[in-house]
Amino acid sequence: MEKNQTPATAYIILETRWPNSKQMYKLKLMITSKRVQKFYTIIIPGVPASMSEQDFAKTKLDKPRKPFSEYREKFNAIEAEARQTIINLLEFSFQAFEKQYFEPPKLDKDLFLGIKNYSDELRKQIRVSTANNYDSTAFSFRKYCTDNRLTTLYYNDINIALLNNYEAWMLKNGHNLTTVGIYLRNIRAILNIAIQKGLLKNEAYPFGKGKFEIPAGRNVKKALTVQEVGSIFNYPVIDGSQIHRQRDYWIFSYLCNGINFKDIARLKYRNIDKDSITFIRAKTERKQRSNQKTIVVPLTPELTNIIDRWGNKAATKDEYVFPILQSGITPEKELALVQQAIKNANKYIRRISNDLKIEKDVSTYTARHSFATVMKRSGASTEFISESLGHSNLSTTENYLASFEMDTKRELAKNLTNFNPATK
Repeated sequence: MEKNQTPATAYIILETRWPNSKQMYKLKLMITSKRVQKFYTIIIPGVPASMSEQDFAKTKLDKPRKPFSEYREKFNAIEAEARQTIINLLEFSFQAFEKQYFEPPKLDKDLFLGIKNYSDELRKQIRVSTANNYDSTAFSFRKYCTDNRLTTLYYNDINIALLNNYEAWMLKNGHNLTTVGIYLRNIRAILNIAIQKGLLKNEAYPFGKGKFEIPAGRNVKKALTVQEVGSIFNYPVIDGSQIHRQRDYWIFSYLCNGINFKDIARLKYRNIDKDSITFIRAKTERKQRSNQKTIVVPLTPELTNIIDRWGNKAATKDEYVFPILQSGITPEKELALVQQAIKNANKYIRRISNDLKIEKDVSTYTARHSFATVMKRSGASTEFISESLGHSNLSTTENYLASFEMDTKRELAKNLTNFNPATK
């Protein structure tokens, strides 16, 4: 926060210009800035609204007696609150002070409080990663407010102009459209909750067609060809080495319907029988309780070999398959272990892809896109792939297959010149 450039003082005084019939004077809050004074009538519970000069003087003694000592404590509290309000203002003005100090609180309509409440609720549901994402959204918007000299941000303040300004501010500060989209979808979710609670009117909702449309990140080609996947399968490794383990984890993800790393970490032996691996994605298990999508993967010899090579020895059905998580840990610890495992896997799979001269950014996430794309090239329907990935709708699957569709169009376009036209 910027240092207040126009400091002001705050004191409780007696307004001695207008005594009443008993020579009593009203208590006022006096704010002084640049030799300009303004006086505000205040009501202090437990303190008379008017006092004599003699009684007011008793509150200023070094050791006042009751009730004047109690009056003085309340005066001090009022003055401290007013001074803190002045400090919190990025730029002092009497109008800004009055708005911040005297207007009824609108905490139930405060964007940041709304985000915090929702983040707390997500943590109760053990959705720590999603909660952290909302915390990052709040941090970003607080920084935007500070840079743009905004002291508050209520639901009604989130309009099309502000969202356009926020997007431009994010891009100017080096963030990509993908990050912008993630944060703005979180804001949209918070406003939807506010409408449900009656804290925001529908007509004030800034998102949608003809209003502000959340930007989509650039569709970067993430999938590998089957030949590139094969080169990773056949990449030479030293048995039992770390690069061997991380290569196998990537292969396991690819062969297991593009299972993401969190779900690999959470697999238990009860998810495996002699013919298949069955699981529900952690990402969707709470969102779709009424329509859970169970993913069933054939237990191939390659998957069995990876489990035998790197898996824990199954003492019980509740034993984790891979030594990534431990039983009884907190959700925060689970998130930290999964993130560290992903970091390790990405480090080694990128080393492998660089050695193989694969000109794509290969990561744990690439295995999922590659599974979808290779299945499509093999003739599988989009509906089948969508079911295999555990998607709730086809549009999500179609986004995965976007790069495949463009490659197909490019190959078909070559047929337009198969007659080998003469060149000059």
